[in-house]
Amino acid sequence: MEKIQEILNKGLEKYIKENKVIGYKQKVMKSIKDCKTGAIGAHKYVCDECGYEEIVYNSCRNRHCPNCQAGKKIKWIEARKEEVLNIKYYHIVFTIPSEIYNIALQNQEKIYKILFKASSETLQILAKDTKYLGAEIGFFSILHTWGQNLMYHPHVHLVVTGGGLTEINTWKEKKEDFFIPVKVMSRVFRGKFLSYMRKEKIEFYGNNQYLENLATYNELIQNLYKKEWIVYCKEPFKNAESVIQYLGRYTHRVAISNERILKIEGETVTFKWRDYKDNNKMKEMTISIQEFIRRFLLHILPPNFMKIRYYGILGNKSKKKKLLKCKILTRTKIYIKEKLPTLELLKKTLGKDFNLCPHCKKGHMLIPNTT
Repeated sequence: MEKIQEILNKGLEKYIKENKVIGYKQKVMKSIKDCKTGAIGAHKYVCDECGYEEIVYNSCRNRHCPNCQAGKKIKWIEARKEEVLNIKYYHIVFTIPSEIYNIALQNQEKIYKILFKASSETLQILAKDTKYLGAEIGFFSILHTWGQNLMYHPHVHLVVTGGGLTEINTWKEKKEDFFIPVKVMSRVFRGKFLSYMRKEKIEFYGNNQYLENLATYNELIQNLYKKEWIVYCKEPFKNAESVIQYLGRYTHRVAISNERILKIEGETVTFKWRDYKDNNKMKEMTISIQEFIRRFLLHILPPNFMKIRYYGILGNKSKKKKLLKCKILTRTKIYIKEKLPTLELLKKTLGKDFNLCPHCKKGHMLIPNTT
């Protein structure tokens, strides 16, 4: 049993009894708790060489489950390899102020959509401005809602092409080691985000000083116009290989991995976390099982909500045509995608044959044909 499952087995039932937990979040937590156990069924596998039989419990395949991301991540990265250009890329992070957190928690789908919309429009508008680049860029955006301490911290990571396609179909490279000044991005992003917040119908279930009435809500927004919003532009990726390595770390990450959980003792959990405010030091934190579950629940996304989105020359509308043109202009080698089954892809990528018979070490474990 994995550590997060052990925590849920110990405390989930009690937490649901004592706290109001929305239905879809209960289902997600139950799926993670039951992953690879008899609760969600099993398959019999038989070795095609020696006949050895083994019962394998089914995975829950939930996107929030730390046990179920390896195959999905590798398949997604494989698909991205054919889209990566032979150029440098920028890594940009847009965050929202803590004053919005309570509103975001009660309006997750609305606020997350605004976060995607405001950040993507900011980049596209500024990149098309000849003052900064004067071209159409391509990028994808990944939503994360957590900090290292498992507290609520919604932000988007964007991987952005270090150049773009001009109106006359030429490629224009960004020469500097910064994409666009962060203060410029921050102020455009702030204006767009707050403008969309004014237009959106925001709801809140419970007491909140900012939502007692429209006047206090508008006052909050007005005050947020005066605040500096944080946007990071990290050191650019120098080549396609470093972009792909980044993808492996960020795309299918969940709020916390089993590896970060150090021990479960009695009613407490101890996990390691990186304190970015204290020179990136690794530290240990001990909290109650009930508090751990509360924090984990903060990061379960609304059903069917897309946490990875594509824009500009990577947008679906004319992606195939524009991307081919960009590959030619940037002298990028055309990547031929292999259509491999998941287990074969895992073997090729990780160098391990997950289907190898544990008994004879020669044959492969297969589901027998029952027809």
